[in-house]
Formats: sequence, C-alpha cells, structure tokens
Amino acid sequence: MTATVRISNIVIFLATLSGAILLTGCASMTSANTESLLTAAGFRARTPQTPKQQQIYAALPPYKVERATVKGRVFYVYRDEKSGVAYVGREAEYQRYQQLAIQQQIAQNQIMAAEMEQQAAIDWYGGFAFRRIWW
Repeated sequence: MTATVRISNIVIFLATLSGAILLTGCASMTSANTESLLTAAGFRARTPQTPKQQQIYAALPPYKVERATVKGRVFYVYRDEKSGVAYVGREAEYQRYQQLAIQQQIAQNQIMAAEMEQQAAIDWYGGFAFRRIWW
C-alpha cells in the first residue's frame, strides 16, 4: 500500500513539475497572444504620428496595458515596441480584454490538466502492460 502512495505522489510531483515547465515555455508567446486578445476585444492599433504622440508612446512601458486619462476620458494603452504601434481602447474594450484573457487561461488550464491526467494514466496503467515490456 505504501508503494502505491509513493508512486502516486511521484506522479503528482512530476505532473506539477511538467506543468510549471510548460508555463515558463509559454511565457515567451505572451506578447503575440496579448496583441491578439486586445484586437479581439476591440482595441485599435495606432501608429504614433505627431511628435507629441511619439513622446507619449516612448514614455509608455512596453508590453503592458496602462491606464491613461486624457481630458477626463479614460483610455487603456498597450505599447508594442517590436511593431511600433500602440493598442488603444476604452473601458468597455478593457473589460472585454480581461474576460477573454480569463477565458483563455481557463481553457489552457483544462487542456493542461487533461494532458497531465492522460500521461499519468499511461504511466500508471501502461507501465504494467505486456506490450510495454517488448516495445
């Protein structure tokens, strides 16, 4: 019985470790993902044209959604340093962006959990199969 518990704990540990590795590997794709979510939420890509716009653009932190108030109106701006554009949206677009990001995170978590569950089942049940010895 203790061997079963030990194997189960090892499988859970390895699944958690592989999930953490997957998350760090996906971190490099977040910029393109954020831009697609912003576009889907209704943000508009704008290239700074005037010297004032270029100055404001240069002052923004790259790859981060920032809140800005101009003449009493609230805007959300995301600076894409690589392509040289700013994604601009209002409160409604920002709320939609947050909803889309949460939905995407939930879907990714469900996929990862299913993959880890499948691998654990293969490791647990498949490890004792006759074909596993010969292959």
